[in-house]
Amino acid sequence: MANIQRSANAAWQGGGKDGKGSLTSQSGVLAETPYGFNTRFGDAKGTNPEELIAAAHAGCFTMALAFKLQGAGHVAESLHTEAKLAMEQEGAGWKIARVALTLTAKVPGVTEAEFQQLAADAKATCPVSRVLNAEITLAATLEA
Repeated sequence: MANIQRSANAAWQGGGKDGKGSLTSQSGVLAETPYGFNTRFGDAKGTNPEELIAAAHAGCFTMALAFKLQGAGHVAESLHTEAKLAMEQEGAGWKIARVALTLTAKVPGVTEAEFQQLAADAKATCPVSRVLNAEITLAATLEA
């Protein structure tokens, strides 16, 4: 069995609200990408942990579904997933409460029932879904 490891690094300077940080990923796609209070709780340019989790979840689910479709004899013409992550205040801190996945797909030859079953299975079994302790919903639309 394969053992895959990935890594990322965070650097921070200053306090929580007025400080600033940067994120660097093993692949180099993130290279000292800025993050801080204003990118996490506002709209400043940069990224934040929750945005990265949403991107990871959308990507993980979509790839898992592509594999499940292929295993069932279908190749997707297109799969587009949006992941909307909701953070809620809990006491003095915050928690990731929900992730809503919205999928639009074009998959020639698949029935609606088979598509919905494969999409639900991909949602339940993709590694990012399995690591999150949050409610995860899926709205999957199969286009003609």
